[in-house]
Amino acid sequence: MNARRRTRSRAQRLIPAAAVAAATALGIGTLSACSGDKAVAANTSKFDVVASFYPMAFLADRIGGDHVHVTTLTSPGQEPHDLEISPQQIASLEESDAVLYLKNLQPSVDDAVAQSPVKTKIDAASLTTLEDHGDEVGGHAAGHDSHEGGESTGKDPHVWLDPVRYAQVAEGVGKAFEKADPKHAADYKKNTAALVKQLDELNTEFADGLAHTRSKVFITTHAAFGYLAERYGLTEEAVSGLDPESEPSAARVRDLERMAKADGVSTVFYETLVSDKTARTLARDTGLKTDVLDPIEGITGKSRGKDYFAVQRANLKALQQALGAK
Repeated sequence: MNARRRTRSRAQRLIPAAAVAAATALGIGTLSACSGDKAVAANTSKFDVVASFYPMAFLADRIGGDHVHVTTLTSPGQEPHDLEISPQQIASLEESDAVLYLKNLQPSVDDAVAQSPVKTKIDAASLTTLEDHGDEVGGHAAGHDSHEGGESTGKDPHVWLDPVRYAQVAEGVGKAFEKADPKHAADYKKNTAALVKQLDELNTEFADGLAHTRSKVFITTHAAFGYLAERYGLTEEAVSGLDPESEPSAARVRDLERMAKADGVSTVFYETLVSDKTARTLARDTGLKTDVLDPIEGITGKSRGKDYFAVQRANLKALQQALGAK
């Protein structure tokens, strides 16, 4: 998170305790799955899981199958980093059996989970390894300098974009479900194994599809694809850092313009939930094309696919085209 977001006071992020108490007293045990939808009861007859945003909800759905009832804190189309928890959402945590979230991605979720009495708290970040990433992540192409250690450096939470790390998280979530709901443990184990197999196959598709490319460098609007870049021998150059709302410096923009020419970059990638203005401006100034590389923080009508796997395969095609895959 950038300094502006990091210095946001705790009081601003948290819903006052009195508001939560009032919501609970009124019997609010609901959680809206998406903006405009009717609220869905959290205390159902199934294993009730509150997921912080789409990649967590996808895991819960696939692993839990018919035994779980999943609701999501982040509405489709909402930028997850900006989520502020409502009193109704906080109250719903008390009626749920488990919460699945990714610590350090959404501060208001972290605070709400820490205060919630929900018995099973599953932090996806604890189920794999996190690395420090900055504006540049991955191998170092000739003709430009590394930007690791710059002002945007921090623990990168975007683990779901690397199929290998996402599979590690899936295995951890499966074990947590088995422990919390043992009567359905066999099904959770089977569903987890099937999901991990699919993620292994996706990893192979990426590794094969990006093994031979004209260029190894790609530009994105924010540093969401660092783990993916490292996994497949690429370099991600991000206009902004880990926070999609951080503003790039003029020096950073000039550096990207020089790097694009030196490394034969053809495309500036933008994403579905954040303005494409910066990407289009940089592309215009450098004579590059623009295209979508989706960080899969939420599925909307603009997404190139209806689930995680479909969007990841669309990302692979976009990278192959931009990098000149042979």
